[in-house]
Amino acid sequence: MTSIAKVVPPRQLIGDGPWCRDHTHIPYTFDEYIHRIRRFHGYAAPGLILGGKMVSMALDRLDESILFDSVCETAFCLPDAIQMLTLCTTGNGWLKVVPLGRFALSLYDKLNGSGFRVHIDSAKINAWPEIKAWFYKLKPKAEQDNDRLHEEMATAGENLFSVQTIRMQPAFLEKREVGPTADCPICHEAYPVRHGRICRGCQGSAPYRQPRQGASSPIQDQPPLKVLPLADAVGHRALHDMTRVVPGQAKGAAFVHGQRIAAGDVCRLQRMGRANVYVADDVPERDGWVHENDAALAFARVMAGPGVAFETPPKEGKINFTAADDGLLTIDEARLEAFNLVPNVMCATRKGYSIVKTGRPLGGTRAIPLFLPRTDFEKALTVLGETPVFRVHPLRRARVGVLITGTEVFKGLVEDGFESILRAKIEKIGSRIVGSLVVPDQRQAIVDGVQELIAGGADLLVTTAGLSVDPDDVTRLGLLDAGVTDLRFGMPILPGAMTLLARIGAVDVLGVPACALYYQTTALDLLLPRLLAGVSVTRQDLARMGHGSFCLSCESCSFPKCAFGK
Repeated sequence: MTSIAKVVPPRQLIGDGPWCRDHTHIPYTFDEYIHRIRRFHGYAAPGLILGGKMVSMALDRLDESILFDSVCETAFCLPDAIQMLTLCTTGNGWLKVVPLGRFALSLYDKLNGSGFRVHIDSAKINAWPEIKAWFYKLKPKAEQDNDRLHEEMATAGENLFSVQTIRMQPAFLEKREVGPTADCPICHEAYPVRHGRICRGCQGSAPYRQPRQGASSPIQDQPPLKVLPLADAVGHRALHDMTRVVPGQAKGAAFVHGQRIAAGDVCRLQRMGRANVYVADDVPERDGWVHENDAALAFARVMAGPGVAFETPPKEGKINFTAADDGLLTIDEARLEAFNLVPNVMCATRKGYSIVKTGRPLGGTRAIPLFLPRTDFEKALTVLGETPVFRVHPLRRARVGVLITGTEVFKGLVEDGFESILRAKIEKIGSRIVGSLVVPDQRQAIVDGVQELIAGGADLLVTTAGLSVDPDDVTRLGLLDAGVTDLRFGMPILPGAMTLLARIGAVDVLGVPACALYYQTTALDLLLPRLLAGVSVTRQDLARMGHGSFCLSCESCSFPKCAFGK
Protein backbone atom coordinates (compact mmCIF):
# COMPACT_ATOMS: atom_id res chain seq x y z
CA MET A 1 0.00 0.00 0.00
CA THR A 2 1.41 3.32 -1.02
CA SER A 3 1.26 6.14 1.51
CA ILE A 4 0.91 9.70 0.40
CA ALA A 5 2.62 12.31 2.56
CA LYS A 6 0.39 15.22 3.49
CA VAL A 7 2.03 18.53 2.75
CA VAL A 8 1.31 21.08 5.50
CA PRO A 9 1.93 24.64 4.34
CA PRO A 10 3.86 26.86 6.74
CA ARG A 11 1.68 29.00 8.99
CA GLN A 12 1.15 32.40 7.51
CA LEU A 13 2.71 35.18 9.53
CA ILE A 14 0.19 37.18 11.56
CA GLY A 15 0.54 40.74 10.43
CA ASP A 16 3.69 42.48 9.34
CA GLY A 17 3.33 45.51 11.60
CA PRO A 18 4.83 45.85 15.09
CA TRP A 19 3.06 43.99 17.90
CA CYS A 20 5.14 45.47 20.70
CA ARG A 21 8.38 47.30 21.42
CA ASP A 22 11.02 47.43 24.09
CA HIS A 23 12.21 50.42 26.12
CA THR A 24 14.74 51.35 23.39
CA HIS A 25 11.98 51.53 20.73
CA ILE A 26 13.06 48.32 18.98
CA PRO A 27 9.81 46.95 17.48
CA TYR A 28 8.78 43.30 17.21
CA THR A 29 6.17 41.81 14.95
CA PHE A 30 3.79 39.28 16.45
CA ASP A 31 5.84 36.34 15.17
CA GLU A 32 9.19 37.89 16.09
CA TYR A 33 7.96 38.42 19.63
CA ILE A 34 6.70 34.82 19.89
CA HIS A 35 10.15 33.66 18.77
CA ARG A 36 11.73 35.73 21.57
CA ILE A 37 9.23 34.33 24.07
CA ARG A 38 10.14 30.74 23.19
CA ARG A 39 13.84 31.47 23.70
CA PHE A 40 13.29 33.26 27.02
CA HIS A 41 10.26 31.54 28.55
CA GLY A 42 10.38 28.09 26.97
CA TYR A 43 7.03 28.21 25.17
CA ALA A 44 4.66 30.79 23.70
CA ALA A 45 2.51 31.42 26.75
CA PRO A 46 -0.63 33.42 25.81
CA GLY A 47 -0.26 35.61 28.89
CA LEU A 48 3.25 36.54 27.87
CA ILE A 49 2.13 37.36 24.32
CA LEU A 50 -0.51 39.76 25.66
CA GLY A 51 2.02 41.06 28.16
CA GLY A 52 4.15 42.40 25.31
CA LYS A 53 1.28 44.59 24.16
CA MET A 54 0.57 45.72 27.73
CA VAL A 55 4.19 46.74 28.33
CA SER A 56 4.22 48.68 25.05
CA MET A 57 1.01 50.50 25.95
CA ALA A 58 2.51 51.60 29.27
CA LEU A 59 5.83 52.60 27.66
CA ASP A 60 4.03 54.70 25.04
CA ARG A 61 2.43 56.77 27.80
CA LEU A 62 5.51 57.33 29.96
CA ASP A 63 7.71 60.39 29.59
CA GLU A 64 10.87 59.04 27.95
CA SER A 65 13.09 61.22 30.15
CA ILE A 66 12.15 59.48 33.40
CA LEU A 67 13.56 56.44 35.16
CA PHE A 68 10.79 53.97 35.83
CA ASP A 69 10.03 50.94 37.97
CA SER A 70 7.31 48.35 37.50
CA VAL A 71 4.76 46.30 39.41
CA CYS A 72 3.12 43.11 38.21
CA GLU A 73 -0.05 41.88 39.92
CA THR A 74 0.36 38.21 39.02
CA ALA A 75 3.32 35.86 39.33
CA PHE A 76 2.31 33.88 36.22
CA CYS A 77 3.94 34.68 32.84
CA LEU A 78 3.28 38.43 32.85
CA PRO A 79 6.44 39.36 34.83
CA ASP A 80 8.54 37.89 32.02
CA ALA A 81 7.08 40.38 29.53
CA ILE A 82 8.38 43.22 31.70
CA GLN A 83 11.79 41.58 32.04
CA MET A 84 12.03 40.93 28.28
CA LEU A 85 11.10 44.44 27.14
CA THR A 86 12.44 46.73 29.88
CA LEU A 87 15.39 46.98 32.24
CA CYS A 88 13.11 46.08 35.16
CA THR A 89 13.85 42.67 36.66
CA THR A 90 13.21 40.99 39.97
CA GLY A 91 16.97 40.75 40.45
CA ASN A 92 17.67 44.49 40.27
CA GLY A 93 14.54 45.26 42.27
CA TRP A 94 12.96 47.47 39.62
CA LEU A 95 10.23 44.86 39.10
CA LYS A 96 8.07 44.05 42.10
CA VAL A 97 5.63 41.16 41.85
CA VAL A 98 2.59 41.72 44.08
CA PRO A 99 0.55 38.50 43.76
CA LEU A 100 -2.98 39.92 43.76
CA GLY A 101 -4.09 37.41 41.12
CA ARG A 102 -5.02 40.18 38.66
CA PHE A 103 -3.72 40.26 35.10
CA ALA A 104 -2.30 43.77 35.29
CA LEU A 105 1.02 45.58 35.21
CA SER A 106 2.13 49.13 35.97
CA LEU A 107 5.11 51.24 34.95
CA TYR A 108 5.75 54.34 37.05
CA ASP A 109 8.24 57.13 37.73
CA LYS A 110 10.55 55.76 40.42
CA LEU A 111 10.90 59.24 41.98
CA ASN A 112 7.30 60.43 42.31
CA GLY A 113 5.30 57.22 41.73
CA SER A 114 3.13 58.55 38.90
CA GLY A 115 2.52 56.14 36.05
CA PHE A 116 0.12 53.91 34.16
CA ARG A 117 -1.60 50.61 34.90
CA VAL A 118 -2.68 48.32 32.05
CA HIS A 119 -5.06 45.41 32.57
CA ILE A 120 -7.29 43.06 30.59
CA ASP A 121 -10.75 44.60 30.65
CA SER A 122 -13.37 41.93 31.37
CA ALA A 123 -16.02 44.13 29.76
CA LYS A 124 -14.16 43.95 26.43
CA ILE A 125 -13.12 40.30 26.37
CA ASN A 126 -16.51 38.93 25.23
CA ALA A 127 -15.77 40.05 21.68
CA TRP A 128 -12.94 37.51 21.50
CA PRO A 129 -14.31 34.01 22.33
CA GLU A 130 -11.02 32.10 22.11
CA ILE A 131 -9.24 34.66 24.31
CA LYS A 132 -12.14 34.48 26.77
CA ALA A 133 -11.99 30.67 26.83
CA TRP A 134 -8.25 30.82 27.58
CA PHE A 135 -8.46 33.64 30.13
CA TYR A 136 -11.32 32.15 32.15
CA LYS A 137 -10.08 28.55 31.71
CA LEU A 138 -13.35 27.51 30.07
CA LYS A 139 -11.77 24.54 28.33
CA PRO A 140 -8.70 22.35 28.86
CA LYS A 141 -5.40 23.58 27.50
CA ALA A 142 -5.22 20.62 25.08
CA GLU A 143 -8.47 21.75 23.44
CA GLN A 144 -7.36 25.33 22.82
CA ASP A 145 -7.03 26.40 19.21
CA ASN A 146 -3.70 28.22 19.41
CA ASP A 147 -3.80 29.51 15.83
CA ARG A 148 -7.20 31.04 16.40
CA LEU A 149 -6.11 32.35 19.81
CA HIS A 150 -3.12 34.09 18.25
CA GLU A 151 -5.24 35.52 15.45
CA GLU A 152 -7.73 36.96 17.94
CA MET A 153 -4.89 38.48 19.98
CA ALA A 154 -3.33 40.08 16.91
CA THR A 155 -6.71 41.41 15.78
CA ALA A 156 -7.77 42.68 19.21
CA GLY A 157 -4.51 44.50 19.90
CA GLU A 158 -4.98 47.37 22.34
CA ASN A 159 -8.78 46.99 22.21
CA LEU A 160 -8.55 44.20 24.79
CA PHE A 161 -7.13 46.41 27.54
CA SER A 162 -7.84 49.46 29.66
CA VAL A 163 -5.30 51.94 31.00
CA GLN A 164 -5.45 53.82 34.31
CA THR A 165 -3.42 56.75 35.54
CA ILE A 166 -1.95 55.81 38.93
CA ARG A 167 0.23 57.08 41.76
CA MET A 168 2.06 54.42 43.75
CA GLN A 169 2.05 54.02 47.52
CA PRO A 170 5.18 55.49 49.20
CA ALA A 171 6.46 52.02 50.11
CA PHE A 172 7.02 51.27 46.41
CA LEU A 173 9.32 54.28 46.05
CA GLU A 174 11.74 53.16 48.75
CA LYS A 175 15.14 51.99 47.63
CA ARG A 176 15.76 48.30 48.24
CA GLU A 177 18.77 47.59 50.44
CA VAL A 178 20.14 44.36 51.85
CA GLY A 179 21.41 46.08 54.99
CA PRO A 180 23.85 44.63 57.53
CA THR A 181 24.65 40.93 57.26
CA ALA A 182 25.86 38.37 59.78
CA ASP A 183 26.48 34.63 60.03
CA CYS A 184 23.47 32.59 61.12
CA PRO A 185 24.32 30.88 64.44
CA ILE A 186 22.68 27.65 63.27
CA CYS A 187 23.75 27.09 59.64
CA HIS A 188 26.71 29.52 59.78
CA GLU A 189 25.78 31.08 56.42
CA ALA A 190 25.58 34.84 55.90
CA TYR A 191 22.11 36.42 55.89
CA PRO A 192 20.51 39.91 56.32
CA VAL A 193 20.30 40.80 60.01
CA ARG A 194 16.86 42.35 59.48
CA HIS A 195 15.45 38.83 59.02
CA GLY A 196 15.90 38.11 62.73
CA ARG A 197 18.22 36.26 65.07
CA ILE A 198 18.58 33.39 62.60
CA CYS A 199 18.24 33.18 58.82
CA ARG A 200 14.88 32.47 57.21
CA GLY A 201 16.06 29.06 56.07
CA CYS A 202 16.64 28.01 59.67
CA GLN A 203 13.32 29.62 60.64
CA GLY A 204 11.65 26.96 58.52
CA SER A 205 11.30 28.67 55.14
CA ALA A 206 13.92 26.60 53.30
CA PRO A 207 12.42 24.98 50.16
CA TYR A 208 14.11 21.65 50.84
CA ARG A 209 14.30 19.23 53.73
CA GLN A 210 17.26 19.77 55.96
CA PRO A 211 18.65 17.79 58.90
CA ARG A 212 17.94 19.07 62.38
CA GLN A 213 20.81 21.15 63.71
CA GLY A 214 21.97 20.90 67.31
CA ALA A 215 21.03 17.29 68.07
CA SER A 216 23.31 14.31 67.62
CA SER A 217 20.45 12.14 66.40
CA PRO A 218 17.26 12.98 64.46
CA ILE A 219 15.18 11.29 67.18
CA GLN A 220 17.13 12.54 70.21
CA ASP A 221 15.06 15.07 72.17
CA GLN A 222 17.54 15.99 74.89
CA PRO A 223 21.31 15.97 75.49
CA PRO A 224 23.01 13.15 77.43
CA LEU A 225 21.99 13.62 81.08
CA LYS A 226 23.17 12.06 84.30
CA VAL A 227 20.43 10.00 85.95
CA LEU A 228 20.89 8.32 89.34
CA PRO A 229 18.80 5.92 91.40
CA LEU A 230 17.18 7.79 94.25
CA ALA A 231 19.42 6.27 96.93
CA ASP A 232 22.55 7.33 95.03
CA ALA A 233 21.27 10.87 94.42
CA VAL A 234 21.80 12.02 98.02
CA GLY A 235 24.23 14.93 98.05
CA HIS A 236 23.62 15.79 94.40
CA ARG A 237 21.70 18.78 93.05
CA ALA A 238 18.37 18.39 91.22
CA LEU A 239 18.54 19.27 87.53
CA HIS A 240 14.96 20.58 87.43
CA ASP A 241 11.92 21.36 89.57
CA MET A 242 10.10 18.23 90.73
CA THR A 243 6.36 18.59 91.19
CA ARG A 244 4.21 17.22 94.00
CA VAL A 245 0.49 16.85 93.33
CA VAL A 246 -2.15 16.32 96.01
CA PRO A 247 -5.37 15.59 94.06
CA GLY A 248 -7.87 18.38 94.47
CA GLN A 249 -5.73 20.19 97.06
CA ALA A 250 -2.32 21.31 95.89
CA LYS A 251 0.22 21.28 93.07
CA GLY A 252 3.68 22.81 93.22
CA ALA A 253 7.43 22.28 93.16
CA ALA A 254 8.52 20.18 96.14
CA PHE A 255 12.12 20.36 94.90
CA VAL A 256 13.56 23.17 92.81
CA HIS A 257 16.29 23.31 90.22
CA GLY A 258 19.70 23.26 91.91
CA GLN A 259 18.40 22.07 95.30
CA ARG A 260 20.71 19.54 96.99
CA ILE A 261 18.99 16.25 97.80
CA ALA A 262 19.35 15.18 101.45
CA ALA A 263 18.95 11.71 102.95
CA GLY A 264 15.66 12.77 104.50
CA ASP A 265 14.30 13.61 101.06
CA VAL A 266 14.45 10.05 99.73
CA CYS A 267 11.20 8.90 101.33
CA ARG A 268 9.39 12.07 100.24
CA LEU A 269 10.56 11.64 96.65
CA GLN A 270 9.48 8.01 96.67
CA ARG A 271 5.98 9.07 97.73
CA MET A 272 6.02 11.46 94.77
CA GLY A 273 6.63 8.50 92.46
CA ARG A 274 10.34 9.13 91.87
CA ALA A 275 12.70 6.15 91.62
CA ASN A 276 15.38 7.89 89.54
CA VAL A 277 16.33 11.56 89.25
CA TYR A 278 18.35 13.77 86.93
CA VAL A 279 21.21 15.49 88.72
CA ALA A 280 22.89 18.75 87.75
CA ASP A 281 26.54 17.89 88.44
CA ASP A 282 28.95 16.22 86.04
CA VAL A 283 26.65 16.92 83.08
CA PRO A 284 28.30 16.58 79.63
CA GLU A 285 28.69 19.61 77.35
CA ARG A 286 25.30 21.01 76.24
CA ASP A 287 26.23 23.72 73.73
CA GLY A 288 23.33 22.85 71.41
CA TRP A 289 20.69 22.94 74.15
CA VAL A 290 18.93 25.45 76.42
CA HIS A 291 17.58 24.53 79.87
CA GLU A 292 13.81 24.97 80.28
CA ASN A 293 14.25 27.70 82.91
CA ASP A 294 16.64 29.72 80.75
CA ALA A 295 14.31 29.40 77.75
CA ALA A 296 11.21 30.46 79.68
CA LEU A 297 13.01 33.48 81.13
CA ALA A 298 14.28 34.58 77.71
CA PHE A 299 10.78 34.29 76.22
CA ALA A 300 9.14 36.16 79.10
CA ARG A 301 11.53 39.09 78.86
CA VAL A 302 10.48 39.68 75.26
CA MET A 303 6.78 38.89 75.65
CA ALA A 304 6.02 41.15 78.61
CA GLY A 305 5.21 44.72 77.66
CA PRO A 306 4.01 47.77 79.60
CA GLY A 307 1.60 46.88 82.37
CA VAL A 308 2.69 43.21 82.47
CA ALA A 309 4.76 41.54 85.20
CA PHE A 310 6.24 38.09 85.78
CA GLU A 311 8.05 36.43 88.67
CA THR A 312 11.48 34.81 88.58
CA PRO A 313 12.88 32.25 88.81
CA PRO A 314 10.60 30.05 86.71
CA LYS A 315 8.54 27.49 88.57
CA GLU A 316 8.36 23.97 87.17
CA GLY A 317 9.97 25.31 83.99
CA LYS A 318 7.17 27.83 83.48
CA ILE A 319 6.74 31.58 83.85
CA ASN A 320 3.30 33.10 84.39
CA PHE A 321 2.39 36.68 83.51
CA THR A 322 0.23 38.94 85.67
CA ALA A 323 -1.24 42.41 85.24
CA ALA A 324 0.97 45.08 86.79
CA ASP A 325 -1.81 47.67 86.34
CA ASP A 326 -5.55 47.87 85.84
CA GLY A 327 -6.45 48.23 82.18
CA LEU A 328 -7.22 46.59 78.86
CA LEU A 329 -5.19 43.54 77.87
CA THR A 330 -4.04 43.34 74.25
CA ILE A 331 -2.32 40.36 72.66
CA ASP A 332 -0.33 40.30 69.42
CA GLU A 333 -2.26 37.29 68.15
CA ALA A 334 -0.27 36.85 64.93
CA ARG A 335 3.04 36.56 66.75
CA LEU A 336 1.52 34.40 69.47
CA GLU A 337 0.33 31.97 66.80
CA ALA A 338 3.71 32.04 65.04
CA PHE A 339 5.49 31.39 68.35
CA ASN A 340 3.27 28.39 69.10
CA LEU A 341 4.07 26.95 65.67
CA VAL A 342 7.73 26.64 66.70
CA PRO A 343 8.41 23.09 67.92
CA ASN A 344 8.83 22.45 71.64
CA VAL A 345 7.64 25.83 72.97
CA MET A 346 4.27 27.17 74.08
CA CYS A 347 2.48 30.24 75.33
CA ALA A 348 -1.15 30.36 76.48
CA THR A 349 -2.99 33.60 77.24
CA ARG A 350 -6.30 35.04 78.29
CA LYS A 351 -8.43 36.46 75.52
CA GLY A 352 -7.26 39.83 74.29
CA TYR A 353 -9.30 42.99 74.92
CA SER A 354 -10.28 41.79 78.40
CA ILE A 355 -10.40 44.35 81.21
CA VAL A 356 -7.95 43.13 83.85
CA LYS A 357 -7.14 44.08 87.43
CA THR A 358 -3.70 44.40 88.98
CA GLY A 359 -2.27 41.04 90.00
CA ARG A 360 -4.65 38.97 87.90
CA PRO A 361 -3.09 36.22 85.71
CA LEU A 362 -2.71 36.85 81.98
CA GLY A 363 -0.94 33.77 80.62
CA GLY A 364 2.17 31.63 80.76
CA THR A 365 5.06 30.37 78.65
CA ARG A 366 7.54 27.51 78.79
CA ALA A 367 9.69 25.10 76.83
CA ILE A 368 8.14 21.65 76.52
CA PRO A 369 11.25 19.45 77.03
CA LEU A 370 13.69 19.78 79.91
CA PHE A 371 16.32 20.91 77.39
CA LEU A 372 15.22 22.81 74.31
CA PRO A 373 17.26 22.37 71.11
CA ARG A 374 19.02 25.67 70.47
CA THR A 375 17.61 25.70 66.93
CA ASP A 376 14.07 25.82 68.33
CA PHE A 377 15.13 28.38 70.94
CA GLU A 378 16.56 30.70 68.29
CA LYS A 379 13.53 30.22 66.03
CA ALA A 380 11.20 31.12 68.89
CA LEU A 381 13.13 34.30 69.73
CA THR A 382 13.24 35.27 66.06
CA VAL A 383 9.46 34.92 65.80
CA LEU A 384 8.98 37.03 68.92
CA GLY A 385 11.18 39.82 67.60
CA GLU A 386 11.79 42.77 69.88
CA THR A 387 8.28 44.04 70.65
CA PRO A 388 5.98 42.70 73.39
CA VAL A 389 3.23 40.13 72.92
CA PHE A 390 1.33 41.21 76.07
CA ARG A 391 0.37 44.78 77.00
CA VAL A 392 -2.02 46.21 79.56
CA HIS A 393 -3.22 49.65 78.48
CA PRO A 394 -4.48 51.86 81.32
CA LEU A 395 -7.98 53.24 80.81
CA ARG A 396 -7.98 57.01 80.75
CA ARG A 397 -10.49 58.84 82.91
CA ALA A 398 -12.53 60.42 80.16
CA ARG A 399 -14.75 63.47 80.47
CA VAL A 400 -17.82 62.22 78.64
CA GLY A 401 -20.43 64.35 76.94
CA VAL A 402 -23.74 62.56 76.28
CA LEU A 403 -25.95 63.76 73.43
CA ILE A 404 -29.40 62.17 73.60
CA THR A 405 -31.28 62.51 70.32
CA GLY A 406 -34.98 62.05 69.75
CA THR A 407 -37.80 64.50 69.19
CA GLU A 408 -40.13 62.38 71.34
CA VAL A 409 -37.71 62.66 74.28
CA PHE A 410 -37.02 66.36 73.65
CA LYS A 411 -40.76 67.13 73.75
CA GLY A 412 -41.30 65.04 76.87
CA LEU A 413 -43.52 62.51 75.13
CA VAL A 414 -41.17 59.70 76.20
CA GLU A 415 -38.99 59.55 79.29
CA ASP A 416 -35.28 59.18 78.53
CA GLY A 417 -33.79 55.83 79.53
CA PHE A 418 -30.33 56.27 78.07
CA GLU A 419 -28.53 58.52 80.54
CA SER A 420 -28.84 56.20 83.54
CA ILE A 421 -27.64 53.22 81.47
CA LEU A 422 -24.67 55.14 80.09
CA ARG A 423 -23.76 56.67 83.45
CA ALA A 424 -23.56 53.25 85.09
CA LYS A 425 -21.34 51.81 82.36
CA ILE A 426 -19.11 54.89 82.11
CA GLU A 427 -18.55 55.29 85.84
CA LYS A 428 -17.91 51.57 86.29
CA ILE A 429 -14.70 51.84 84.28
CA GLY A 430 -13.48 55.06 85.88
CA SER A 431 -14.79 57.87 83.66
CA ARG A 432 -17.46 60.48 84.35
CA ILE A 433 -20.17 62.38 82.51
CA VAL A 434 -19.45 66.13 82.40
CA GLY A 435 -22.50 67.13 80.39
CA SER A 436 -25.73 65.71 79.03
CA LEU A 437 -28.07 67.26 76.46
CA VAL A 438 -31.34 66.19 74.85
CA VAL A 439 -31.89 67.44 71.29
CA PRO A 440 -34.60 66.81 68.68
CA ASP A 441 -34.04 64.81 65.49
CA GLN A 442 -32.80 67.85 63.61
CA ARG A 443 -29.37 68.08 62.00
CA GLN A 444 -28.62 71.62 63.16
CA ALA A 445 -29.73 70.82 66.70
CA ILE A 446 -27.29 67.90 66.71
CA VAL A 447 -24.48 70.16 65.45
CA ASP A 448 -25.23 72.72 68.17
CA GLY A 449 -25.33 70.01 70.85
CA VAL A 450 -21.99 68.55 69.76
CA GLN A 451 -20.33 71.96 69.83
CA GLU A 452 -21.76 72.79 73.26
CA LEU A 453 -20.59 69.53 74.84
CA ILE A 454 -17.07 69.83 73.41
CA ALA A 455 -16.88 73.47 74.50
CA GLY A 456 -17.87 72.28 77.97
CA GLY A 457 -14.78 70.09 78.21
CA ALA A 458 -15.92 66.71 76.88
CA ASP A 459 -13.06 64.64 75.41
CA LEU A 460 -15.34 61.70 74.55
CA LEU A 461 -18.73 62.21 72.95
CA VAL A 462 -21.45 59.56 73.20
CA THR A 463 -24.60 59.99 71.13
CA THR A 464 -27.74 57.92 71.48
CA ALA A 465 -30.25 56.58 68.96
CA GLY A 466 -31.11 58.08 65.58
CA LEU A 467 -28.85 55.62 63.75
CA SER A 468 -31.40 53.34 62.12
CA VAL A 469 -32.96 53.53 58.64
CA ASP A 470 -36.05 55.58 59.51
CA PRO A 471 -36.42 58.98 57.80
CA ASP A 472 -36.35 60.71 61.21
CA ASP A 473 -32.99 59.11 62.12
CA VAL A 474 -30.59 61.93 61.28
CA THR A 475 -27.95 61.55 63.99
CA ARG A 476 -25.30 60.34 61.55
CA LEU A 477 -26.02 63.19 59.15
CA GLY A 478 -25.91 65.70 62.00
CA LEU A 479 -22.55 64.36 63.12
CA LEU A 480 -21.21 64.70 59.58
CA ASP A 481 -22.44 68.29 59.56
CA ALA A 482 -20.61 68.79 62.86
CA GLY A 483 -17.34 67.78 61.18
CA VAL A 484 -16.69 64.18 62.19
CA THR A 485 -13.91 62.34 60.38
CA ASP A 486 -12.78 58.71 60.17
CA LEU A 487 -16.42 57.61 60.26
CA ARG A 488 -17.01 53.88 60.76
CA PHE A 489 -20.71 53.03 60.72
CA GLY A 490 -22.10 49.54 60.89
CA MET A 491 -20.44 46.88 63.06
CA PRO A 492 -20.40 43.06 62.82
CA ILE A 493 -21.70 42.94 66.40
CA LEU A 494 -25.12 41.84 67.61
CA PRO A 495 -26.71 43.59 69.36
CA GLY A 496 -25.25 46.87 68.16
CA ALA A 497 -24.89 46.57 64.38
CA MET A 498 -25.84 50.25 63.92
CA THR A 499 -23.06 51.51 66.22
CA LEU A 500 -20.97 54.43 64.97
CA LEU A 501 -17.36 55.43 65.60
CA ALA A 502 -15.76 58.70 64.49
CA ARG A 503 -13.64 61.63 65.62
CA ILE A 504 -14.00 65.39 65.84
CA GLY A 505 -10.46 66.67 66.16
CA ALA A 506 -9.02 64.92 69.22
CA VAL A 507 -12.46 63.93 70.55
CA ASP A 508 -13.64 60.34 70.04
CA VAL A 509 -17.29 59.91 69.06
CA LEU A 510 -19.28 56.78 69.89
CA GLY A 511 -22.80 56.51 68.51
CA VAL A 512 -24.96 54.08 70.49
CA PRO A 513 -28.06 52.68 68.77
CA ALA A 514 -31.41 52.26 70.51
CA CYS A 515 -30.84 48.54 71.14
CA ALA A 516 -28.81 49.52 74.23
CA LEU A 517 -32.11 50.50 75.89
CA TYR A 518 -33.21 46.86 75.80
CA TYR A 519 -30.16 44.61 75.80
CA GLN A 520 -27.94 44.53 78.86
CA THR A 521 -24.77 43.99 76.82
CA THR A 522 -24.13 45.44 73.35
CA ALA A 523 -21.37 46.74 71.09
CA LEU A 524 -21.02 49.64 73.54
CA ASP A 525 -19.48 47.29 76.12
CA LEU A 526 -16.90 46.02 73.62
CA LEU A 527 -15.89 49.34 72.08
CA LEU A 528 -15.90 51.76 75.02
CA PRO A 529 -12.92 50.11 76.79
CA ARG A 530 -10.88 50.20 73.57
CA LEU A 531 -11.51 53.92 73.16
CA LEU A 532 -10.55 54.62 76.77
CA ALA A 533 -7.39 52.52 76.40
CA GLY A 534 -6.32 54.47 73.31
CA VAL A 535 -6.37 51.30 71.21
CA SER A 536 -7.14 51.99 67.56
CA VAL A 537 -10.29 50.44 66.13
CA THR A 538 -9.84 50.14 62.37
CA ARG A 539 -12.29 48.72 59.87
CA GLN A 540 -10.15 45.57 59.80
CA ASP A 541 -10.31 45.32 63.60
CA LEU A 542 -14.08 45.56 63.40
CA ALA A 543 -14.21 42.89 60.69
CA ARG A 544 -12.29 40.49 62.95
CA MET A 545 -14.72 41.16 65.79
CA GLY A 546 -17.48 39.46 63.80
CA HIS A 547 -16.18 36.11 65.08
CA GLY A 548 -17.51 35.84 68.63
CA SER A 549 -19.56 39.05 68.75
CA PHE A 550 -23.01 37.47 68.70
CA CYS A 551 -24.58 37.83 72.15
CA LEU A 552 -26.79 34.95 73.29
CA SER A 553 -28.89 37.31 75.47
CA CYS A 554 -28.85 34.90 78.40
CA GLU A 555 -31.47 35.38 81.11
CA SER A 556 -28.67 35.81 83.62
CA CYS A 557 -25.92 37.89 81.99
CA SER A 558 -22.36 36.93 83.00
CA PHE A 559 -20.51 39.38 80.73
CA PRO A 560 -17.52 39.87 80.65
CA LYS A 561 -16.95 36.29 81.83
CA CYS A 562 -18.88 34.90 78.86
CA ALA A 563 -17.67 34.43 75.28
CA PHE A 564 -19.30 37.61 73.88
CA GLY A 565 -16.71 39.67 72.06
CA LYS A 566 -13.98 37.10 72.65
